[in-house]
Amino acid sequence: MKIGFIGLGIMGKPMAKNLLKAGYSLVVNDINKEAVAELVTAGAAEAASAKEVASQSDVVVTMLPNSPHVQTVVLGEGGVIEGAREGLVVVDMSSISPIVSREVAAELAKKGVVMLDAPVSGGEPKAIDGTLAIMVGGPEETFKVVEPILQVMGGSVTLVGEIGSGNTTKLANQIMVAANIAGMSEALVLATKADVDPEKVFKAIRGGLAGSTVLDAKAPLVLDGNFRPGFRIDLHIKDLQNALDTAATVKTPTPLSDSIIGMMRSLSSDGKGSDDHGGLVQWYEKEAGIEVRK
Repeated sequence: MKIGFIGLGIMGKPMAKNLLKAGYSLVVNDINKEAVAELVTAGAAEAASAKEVASQSDVVVTMLPNSPHVQTVVLGEGGVIEGAREGLVVVDMSSISPIVSREVAAELAKKGVVMLDAPVSGGEPKAIDGTLAIMVGGPEETFKVVEPILQVMGGSVTLVGEIGSGNTTKLANQIMVAANIAGMSEALVLATKADVDPEKVFKAIRGGLAGSTVLDAKAPLVLDGNFRPGFRIDLHIKDLQNALDTAATVKTPTPLSDSIIGMMRSLSSDGKGSDDHGGLVQWYEKEAGIEVRK
């Protein structure tokens, strides 16, 4: 299968590289020409537009920031739909609104194109080493066709339901990640303010019930004051807003998400929206007047 890949950002670029390493033929497109050049050097072909990507591919993978970007790239002028032929499969690995996933899939279906929504979790490190958690929505028969491709990029690949289910699962994931980071931040700031070494607190609790993948990934960065983006605060705001919109549609409460998105928006207003979401600790640090560091 010839694969098209659109979206070579922090996540998309290493994911595309892993497909090349696995031996797949790849044609790529992105507004960032430096990223495109890097993939071309690694063995990919360049396409001038999303339409051109689709016309040369059996499967098109998109990895884009938010719902409007997916709508434009897939359905807009010069988009995937214009270059699509019957039988093409579109795998949108962006984290977007499940409502938009269903709308885009419905438009593609009119041209005989099947879409899966397959957002990921794990951040840049897992994108690089090909161990992302991938949650997929769409027809099972199509999932089986592209599953080997997804397994190149993911350590776990799970079909969770019909189209839109992947993004609903991702929103649930992002709520839990945000709550984990907020809980870690609150706890480490409390410890520091109470004159207990936060590094020792981390080491003491990580093997107990409070231990988690989030804690192991983010606490060392916080202790080093390293907020270089693996997953930006502004992107987590986007995910939480999508979660809140979805929750409003199905009428379910979201008190934790309501609170945490407010903290993140405050940080974004302070110019920290491009920091890693582990930088949420800075909201607590500002309120407490201390810094959590080794």
